Amino acid sequence: MEIPIPHRPLRIGDQAPTFRARSTHGDVSLDQFRGRWLMLFSHPADFTPVCTSEFIALAKAAPLFAAADCVLLGLSVDSLYAHVAWVRAIEAMAGIRIPFPVVEDPSMAIGRAYGMIDADATDSSAVRATYFIDPDGIIQATSWYPMQVGRCVDEMLRTIQALQRTADGSVLTPACWRPGDDVLLPPSLPSDDSPDWFHRLRPDR
Repeated sequence: MEIPIPHRPLRIGDQAPTFRARSTHGDVSLDQFRGRWLMLFSHPADFTPVCTSEFIALAKAAPLFAAADCVLLGLSVDSLYAHVAWVRAIEAMAGIRIPFPVVEDPSMAIGRAYGMIDADATDSSAVRATYFIDPDGIIQATSWYPMQVGRCVDEMLRTIQALQRTADGSVLTPACWRPGDDVLLPPSLPSDDSPDWFHRLRPDR
């Protein structure tokens, strides 16, 4: 599988590179998720402590992502056979079924196309990236973590919810916003009658 490598690192507002690959749920193509939000997340390797903790946490939170109409899609350079063995081991160990597909990327083609892996790298041991992709296939947010630090699933879900709430451009979300909290209005022109023109909160309706 060959995927064109962007001439620069992917940024917010870029089209997410398309790919087709094998996964624990059969063949998947990025295009099949158009019309829905997608969270694509990579992990360094199967059968590793931090990644296992993330998968258990994501599996437990999967109904919340589904309620937000957001698809979860995992990725690592390990083979499909390793993925299957790992998710089965997690279920046997923790009694948790992994409900989302885990894509194999043994050639590192997807990782390199997304900038998760340096073009000259021989492995992906330092990769822990997340891409938040909107229904049109546009990257709306990203996060990067080092190998030794696990991601916060609550923040991943909050990011999706905030991106969805602000998608139409009518409101902004303040720091630590969660659904139901007050939202911010876009800034207005300065005025003596509106001393808060740059920070106008209102209840979310």
